[in-house]
Amino acid sequence: RCQRWVENCRRADLEDKTPDQLNKHYRLCAKHFETSMICRSSPYRTVLRDNAVPTIFDLTSHLNNPHSRHRKRIKELSEDEIRTLKQQKIDEAFEQKQATQELNENNEQSTVSEEGGEEQEEKAVFLTLEERENKDYLKSLFEILILMGKQNIPLDGHNADELPEGIFTSDNFQALLECRINSGDEVLRKRFEMTAVNLEYCSKTQQKQMLEICENCIREETLREVRDSHFFSIVTDEVVDIAGEEHLPVLVRFVDDSHNLREEFIGFLPYEADPEILAVKFHATITEKWGLNMEYCRGQAYIVSSGFASKMKVVATRLLEKYPQAVYTLCSSCALNVWLAKSVPVVGVSIALGTIEEVCCLFNQSPQLLVELDNTISALFQDNEEKGNELKKICRSQWTGRHDTFEVLVDLLQALVLCLDAVSSDLSVRWNNFIVSRAFVLSTALTDFDFIVTIVIMKNVLSFTRAFGKNLQGQTSDVFFAAGSLTAVLHSLNEVMENIEVYHEFWFEEATNLAAKLDVHMKLPGKFCRAQQGNFDPDTTSENYYKEILSVPTVEHIIQELKDIFSEQHLKALKCLSLVPSVMGQLKFNTSEEHHADMFKNDLPNPDTLSAELHCWRIKWKHRGKDIELPATIYEALHLPDIKFFPNVYALLKVLCLLPVMKVENEKYGIGRKRLKAYLRNTLTEQRSSNLALLYINFDIKHDLDLMVDTYIKLYP
Repeated sequence: RCQRWVENCRRADLEDKTPDQLNKHYRLCAKHFETSMICRSSPYRTVLRDNAVPTIFDLTSHLNNPHSRHRKRIKELSEDEIRTLKQQKIDEAFEQKQATQELNENNEQSTVSEEGGEEQEEKAVFLTLEERENKDYLKSLFEILILMGKQNIPLDGHNADELPEGIFTSDNFQALLECRINSGDEVLRKRFEMTAVNLEYCSKTQQKQMLEICENCIREETLREVRDSHFFSIVTDEVVDIAGEEHLPVLVRFVDDSHNLREEFIGFLPYEADPEILAVKFHATITEKWGLNMEYCRGQAYIVSSGFASKMKVVATRLLEKYPQAVYTLCSSCALNVWLAKSVPVVGVSIALGTIEEVCCLFNQSPQLLVELDNTISALFQDNEEKGNELKKICRSQWTGRHDTFEVLVDLLQALVLCLDAVSSDLSVRWNNFIVSRAFVLSTALTDFDFIVTIVIMKNVLSFTRAFGKNLQGQTSDVFFAAGSLTAVLHSLNEVMENIEVYHEFWFEEATNLAAKLDVHMKLPGKFCRAQQGNFDPDTTSENYYKEILSVPTVEHIIQELKDIFSEQHLKALKCLSLVPSVMGQLKFNTSEEHHADMFKNDLPNPDTLSAELHCWRIKWKHRGKDIELPATIYEALHLPDIKFFPNVYALLKVLCLLPVMKVENEKYGIGRKRLKAYLRNTLTEQRSSNLALLYINFDIKHDLDLMVDTYIKLYP
């Protein structure tokens, strides 16, 4: 409207103004409007109608008075300009008519273009009414499946055993489909209006086919970003049960276009008991099925349950043989001591870890049990309230994942046993049968001498790696200095191994004292005595037995695991963390990253200029302004405005943060693991689905319904 007013006013000086500028800074006198365009609602207010246009102008008065000073500069049109304007209007009208015709034609037909830049087909592809309705129908089905996945609704609503024979009840998928029909979905209504009410609208086979397409399409969105970023790392979580079958959850780490380190869940891999077969299938799935180039893999880590560590180590070794750059590391989300304990190849340690998890799970299920435990702790620690309050606080957290899990357990053991005994012997109706029976079983397990010796020895052995492991989960500077302290840790453990008799004697004495406090008698394990059938050496004592069966293999294993997980390549990579400015500052800017960066030389855009660029990087931070703080993490360094002026440093930082041992600084980019845990926690084992799980965990990833429909039609014509 403003532009129309300018045209009518013939104001050449205002033609380049925007409508917003005209509206804010310019006014037009009311005398230029017809009286019919003005609405006078009161003597004090004049309002123009919405379609008001100025039409009253005296465009000749300035000719009679050439000396007058008009503020308005009127644009006078020549005959040629008038003809040009008329021709423009005719051309515009013709072009608009042509555009309308083309649009109508395009609405009636759709052309298909082949991928890879091939020429379009000469003949347009026409969709029949039936084909169009079928596409709309499939789109509705996909929408329901995606909704079920994102809301974690299982496909089956009822077990067949729950219903009497002959009674038909819709499963969750069919119930949602019927709900959508009743809500006015005409496409679905036409499809099923003549179908019997006790028939399935969509078969289980079709549901499975469509779910696989949903899973692949959503996974591909993440994998496309991974390929664009080139470098990535692979992380697996503990083996889980999906509808009766063991699966390995797989996550991928990469740095996206916005320089954010992300850890995304990309699917489940069926678990194989044979580690060699598992290694082959693991590699084939990542490279062939998911299309990732392992040449760009810069890290691998495996969080394992007890008993699975040796198998996953075989997988790591096989990948390292093919891809030496895929550094085998610890995962930042798992405490080093917990990881080491789960990898110890001693049956007693695996049993102890399982018992600890069951105890923690039982108390977390019942707030009343936690209150009972609090009261027991208060009674036991009357003389040390501070210690008692600290233990109460720990009991309300996931303490089985702490660096000092075994130390906490030794402190809590007496309170746990007394609490469980009180619950299992309570004759009132205060506790249900499940809690009473579990309390009795767990109390018996906790007061087994084999369990007590195991947790005391594990506490003492892992005390040498506790501070080291805690630093690995700390700030970037803590991780850097922890890498330098590994030699001292290994030296201490080797010294323990050389004097194992002396150390074991102290550990065993501590275990017997704790057992005496709980009225548990020292004895050899019953299974050992039964296996010997009374023929064992009479000189075999409990102390010697546990030294050979537990202390020696545990210390040897931990020394070897530390050497394997912190290989020379891994340590060199961690030494490159001195690139982070805050670490540089702590080292007084006397750093030599180029010696350790050789392993990443092929990943750099300009390796020949690395030395000079690192010198400039050090000078930049050494002579910074007083009010400028040193970036403390890789995340902060990657988000510096001028980081692209240091291409080699930028490339190195990106690769370093991919190492699984480095934590994801921004929590919202590491939500995949949390969603995975939530899905497993909230979904019954028999109702779990690998397809629906991926939709639930990656709830925020965009999905293309048309692509899903087209893919389905191609695969299942």
